[in-house]
Amino acid sequence: MGNRAIAEIQFADYIFPAFDQIVNEAAKFRYRSGNQFNCGGLTIRTPYGAVGHGGHYHSQSPEAFFCHVPGIKVIIPRSPQQAKGLLLSCIRDPNPVVFFEPKWLYRLAVEEVPEHDYMLPLSEAEVIREGRDITLVGWGAQLSIMEQACLDAEKEGISCELIDLKTLIPWDKETVEASVRKTGRLLISHEAPVTGGFGAEISASIVERCFLRLEAPVARVCGLDTPFPLVFEPFYMPTKNKILDAIKSTVNY
Repeated sequence: MGNRAIAEIQFADYIFPAFDQIVNEAAKFRYRSGNQFNCGGLTIRTPYGAVGHGGHYHSQSPEAFFCHVPGIKVIIPRSPQQAKGLLLSCIRDPNPVVFFEPKWLYRLAVEEVPEHDYMLPLSEAEVIREGRDITLVGWGAQLSIMEQACLDAEKEGISCELIDLKTLIPWDKETVEASVRKTGRLLISHEAPVTGGFGAEISASIVERCFLRLEAPVARVCGLDTPFPLVFEPFYMPTKNKILDAIKSTVNY
């Protein structure tokens, strides 16, 4: 009918009953019709990640499930200003998009957001902090934690380059590769469990592209391979101190 469909699934923990429709219908609609039909720019908004007290069913980060599916895009903003510009780009994109919104941002993020219409490019990572010793890659609310670790590392003489991936599929390999070729080291951090997390894909791709330039193994600081806990959430989360320890061990490898 010419309209843009925007679905909202509250929370991402409960997106799974729609999984078949998203990955088997929306993602394949254009391909199986030989480009005769498409989803008309379907955007699915869904809050994801830890919230401080959510427990098993209100804290999960299921982005990696969708990153395995050709035909959809996966976007995760780090801040209110980024969220508006990326969301408008998603809505106007002809492909189906899953737009994960970090729950932490709803209550804790404060930022000046322009009232006018603006769009931020998809599949374009952003270097939000320049550095020379190690590259850090993340997305969503994890960026603020990683930035704190970068500041603490700087006090110990370690210069960190921090990259916000923003688009997980299709992701900006070139920006990450260029940074790692400069620093020789890579650390990836996300809230999702480490096994099968999207950090593994980034790690494998960068090793393929930058093997001879790496000075240390790629480090991953992620959630644990357990159901998301309630009372033990502080132990599960990839905290600033965990990231700082990984920065130091990677630089000193």
